[in-house]
Amino acid sequence: MRILVTGVTGYIGHRLLPVLLDSGHEVICCVRDKSRFQWKNISSLKLTVIEVDFLRPDTLKQIPADIDVAYYLIHSMSTESGDFEKMEEQCASNFRNCIEQTSATQVIYLSGISNADKLSKHLNSRRNVEVVLMSSKYGLTTLRAGIIVGSGSASFEIIRDLVEKLPFMIAPRWLETKCQPIAIRNVIQYLIGVIGRTETFDHSFDIGGPDILSYREMLLSFAEIRGLKRRIIIVPVMTPKISSYWLYFVTATSYALAKNLVKSMKIEVICTPNKLAELLGIQLIGYDKAITMAFDKIEQNQVLSSWKDAQTSTLLSEGLSKFIEVPVNGCFKDIRRVKVENTSMALDRIWSIGGKNGWYYGNWLWEARGMIDQLFGGVGMRRGRRSDTELVQGDTLDFWRVLLADRNEKRLLLFAEMKLPGEAWLEFKIDEQQVLTQTATFRPLGVFGRLYWYAVFPFHGLIFRGMANRIASAKVF
Repeated sequence: MRILVTGVTGYIGHRLLPVLLDSGHEVICCVRDKSRFQWKNISSLKLTVIEVDFLRPDTLKQIPADIDVAYYLIHSMSTESGDFEKMEEQCASNFRNCIEQTSATQVIYLSGISNADKLSKHLNSRRNVEVVLMSSKYGLTTLRAGIIVGSGSASFEIIRDLVEKLPFMIAPRWLETKCQPIAIRNVIQYLIGVIGRTETFDHSFDIGGPDILSYREMLLSFAEIRGLKRRIIIVPVMTPKISSYWLYFVTATSYALAKNLVKSMKIEVICTPNKLAELLGIQLIGYDKAITMAFDKIEQNQVLSSWKDAQTSTLLSEGLSKFIEVPVNGCFKDIRRVKVENTSMALDRIWSIGGKNGWYYGNWLWEARGMIDQLFGGVGMRRGRRSDTELVQGDTLDFWRVLLADRNEKRLLLFAEMKLPGEAWLEFKIDEQQVLTQTATFRPLGVFGRLYWYAVFPFHGLIFRGMANRIASAKVF
């Protein structure tokens, strides 16, 4: 079949794509920015990538008319504008109008379980999108999932942060809320399994695993699997705002996302029983096994996608390619040149920088900068990295974003997503003479930006010199 996939740079879409291609389907991927999607690394003649923004109807003309199935995997919950409901409705409306002009017979939408009488803003928006997507021109198959458990998923990483960072938790009452988590493998099986199944057209199905657990039980089970002893005390009073800040400061979520998650976590997300798993021959995976499988992927450095990579600052929403050309005029620069003793070792260090590997010199200063950033509402150093040894364009790297990662050219370019009075780039490049050039570029915004550069310059001198020397050295440290 010829299948259109939206949201392919997101957590689910990134994992769905290779399965569709392996199944022999021809896939057209819709992305807002080609530079964020490593489609050139996928060796398939059945893959086409087009740049489309569903908030801009004029870009939709690139979508081909001869398609059979379309996936709608677009969500906007983490937007900082606070108006994600309107954005999701507009996207869905433009998508429906476009698909109605094609030969598609089925649209598949991944929504959220919404069986409660009173829904959060997030779940209400998902339900509204279901209504917007309905059409007499094609059959709509809606799959409603709750907590998705897998390496790199938002739920998994939030639980991991809480359990691994906090041996003792004073937690809000919503930790007693029941939910029905589902393994990412099962989600992909459902998304693939319903293709062309006419009995699923114009129907919605709740999809979940075999276990119904409270968030507290999920945290404690996670701790037991990891061999950690944890205590949780539920307090009767903790305002949504305090709960949001609790998630924001302990986990890698943005405050906007934490606020929306807290509102959703007060609502039970338990499946209405159906026979879809039986119909599709899907063996449901339990919560404990899903956690174990996720860590197997992490330990093997095989995390295909991370929810953090799908989150981009407002500045970068215009596209990564706009920032790959590092400016020259009106900028401050810190340039370090060091002779590399072993090029292969230096490249390994560059490609392994950040995350749990650290920044090779003055890590406590990097952590302090991350804490300051977090206090001002920034991402801080909590995001880490998707893989310990691999970097691709679009990856998050602590409070940086990878703009370019070309190992053949021996060049890595990062853009700062921390709170700054200006814009910042950090570049590593090794030339033919085996010289590492490490360049920090800062384009200040106004007087305050210039004052900021002079204030941190002494620390930059210490950190950047030490980092460049460590990367270039052949010593093991």
